[in-house]
Amino acid sequence: MPLSENEQRILRQIEEELQQDPTFAQRGYRVSRRRSALMGLGLLAGMALTIGGLAVSFLLAFVGFVIVLVMAVLLESELRLLGRDRLGQLPISAWLSGGRRPDAESDSVDDH
Repeated sequence: MPLSENEQRILRQIEEELQQDPTFAQRGYRVSRRRSALMGLGLLAGMALTIGGLAVSFLLAFVGFVIVLVMAVLLESELRLLGRDRLGQLPISAWLSGGRRPDAESDSVDDH
């Protein structure tokens, strides 16, 4: 459902006001690549502990599984924030066009 002209005007005004606020971008949450990498390594270590623990003890394998579960949930939330951060960097015109590129439509016409 497309936005009305009034809603588009309001969104443009909000975007302009946010661009004029120099501290707005600094207040957002930044995803640490190091933290994400450490969680990925923790996930792999938990998998190794789970597989290796099966040969030694059920309890050790269960601990490894819990580590995998915790790391997967934490990593997923970090990646979700990263995606939200990337989406937040798009200009309002990208949101209003529904994510379509204007060139994509002309490319498909040329192919016929």
